[in-house]
Amino acid sequence: MSSVLSAQTTQPNWKQEFQRASDEYFDQVYFPYSPTNGTSVGYHQYDGQLEDYSRKTIDAEIAALKNFEQRIEAIHPDNSVSDFVPRSDREIVLGNIRSTLLTLETIRPWEKNADNYSSTCANAAFVLMERKFAPPDQRLRSLVAREKQMPKLLAEARVNLKNPPRVYTEIAIEQLPGIISFFEHDVPLAFANASDAELKAEFARTNAAVIAALQSYQGWLKSDLLARSNGDFRIGADAFRKKLEYDEMVDLPLDRLLEIGWADLHKNQAHFKQVAAELDPSKTPRQVLEELDADHPAPDQLLNSFRATFNGLVSFINAHHIVTIPSNVRPIVEETPPFMRATTFASMDTPGPYETHATEAYFNVTLPDPSMTPAQVEGYMHSFNVGTVISTAVHEAYPGHYVQFLWVPKAPSRVRKLLGANTNVEGWAHYCEQMMLDEGYGQPGAGARDERESKLLRLGQLQDALLRDARFIVGIEMHTGKMTMAQAEEFFEREGYQSKETAIVETKRGTSDPTYLYYTLGKLEILKLREDLEKKEGAAFSLEKFHDDFLRQGFPPVKIVREAMMGDNSPTL
Repeated sequence: MSSVLSAQTTQPNWKQEFQRASDEYFDQVYFPYSPTNGTSVGYHQYDGQLEDYSRKTIDAEIAALKNFEQRIEAIHPDNSVSDFVPRSDREIVLGNIRSTLLTLETIRPWEKNADNYSSTCANAAFVLMERKFAPPDQRLRSLVAREKQMPKLLAEARVNLKNPPRVYTEIAIEQLPGIISFFEHDVPLAFANASDAELKAEFARTNAAVIAALQSYQGWLKSDLLARSNGDFRIGADAFRKKLEYDEMVDLPLDRLLEIGWADLHKNQAHFKQVAAELDPSKTPRQVLEELDADHPAPDQLLNSFRATFNGLVSFINAHHIVTIPSNVRPIVEETPPFMRATTFASMDTPGPYETHATEAYFNVTLPDPSMTPAQVEGYMHSFNVGTVISTAVHEAYPGHYVQFLWVPKAPSRVRKLLGANTNVEGWAHYCEQMMLDEGYGQPGAGARDERESKLLRLGQLQDALLRDARFIVGIEMHTGKMTMAQAEEFFEREGYQSKETAIVETKRGTSDPTYLYYTLGKLEILKLREDLEKKEGAAFSLEKFHDDFLRQGFPPVKIVREAMMGDNSPTL
């Protein structure tokens, strides 16, 4: 009898099986096929490896993904409350596998998106440059190893790219001058302190080869691929639904999602009109918006304007018990790296969850290009008006992405540290924009100089909310064939209250980021969770505890956070 008991106790239980399977998934598939991501999270055994988009490698990845999908599907979890984290982690990993298969087999960016290849080269170099996690010579050695593989990667693009959408090829052509300049100037500058003469000479050779390969690629895109770029960027309703389900655990019909998006758009438009009328009833909302846009810092003061928000935001958060901030270390505000400037106004770049040496976080802000005319600079700076500066600082830093990052060490598992849903990540940051003003930040003496500025801050927050509402609707409508790119641009301007320049950039983004509704979708899920928990807990409800408990879960789909906090499977929307 004792031998039977002994055999039973040494049998691996489902949690141990899943732990082993998920670890092997990360170590055998997830990072080996995406080594740049490995460097980003702090796994430096991948530093000398580069993505391989050859058809042979793509087929091998698909086979490996299907193998792990079957293996993890075959693990049957218990439903006990104490097993909630591993049980939900199993769903997260399966969603990640299925989403990757959908991308490789159905959406097929490797066959359509020329920018994937050139931007992969830039990002693979950048992650070795930006953080000093090892001495310059060691990181340069890894870069040389990666650079040796880059011409082959760009050669694979010429084999793979078949009838891509014209907009994708145009974006790649638009991005390439910045990427080439990045390898010509920024990369050598980043390793100027390297001391190994032989290594530096080898780097000079590999870097020159990469520049030549990128220039040749740029020429090929212009002279060959562009003329035969007649493909369709739309992923279609079926792939759209599946992507939402796998990435975000949202399975609502697209018609219902559109109803939700339109309702939020109309609500925010009404609020914008109300606040605009309070500011100046003699002007239309569009005229008041122009007045808001003109109220911005000078370009050479932009970085300092963002730095200046931190003390007030942190003081307000602490005084009003909004959320626990686990560290007093501030993010470093700096200019956006050159190759990212074409696609982003501001971003938060935090170290990976397993980075132990270089733990700085960078708040990147894109300054006007020196080649711009004074009129262009003025138009560009409208994106950094007094309201948007605050809204962006809240979104990227306090209590948005930077505070999220500070909570990562408390996430309950490796899965939760490495895999996340955009409805959680971006939903939280977007939710914070509204939540902070609702809680009183931006009132005179608390982030605003006077009542007028307080109203301008609210208009800035609402303009950002309308941008996200427009993304919500445009993403669905464009990818299901009900809206053209021209109609999408017009929608961003008319319904989203955005400038023509912003409308163009946002529409382009939507062609390759179909489900960028996740900002508003996640925000609405969080607001409903908060409202439902407040009803359940009554007078015992604490906003600070709600926010801490939310962030403690890591970055899973809000459905999982909701089940952990509510203890039930009630609807997220």
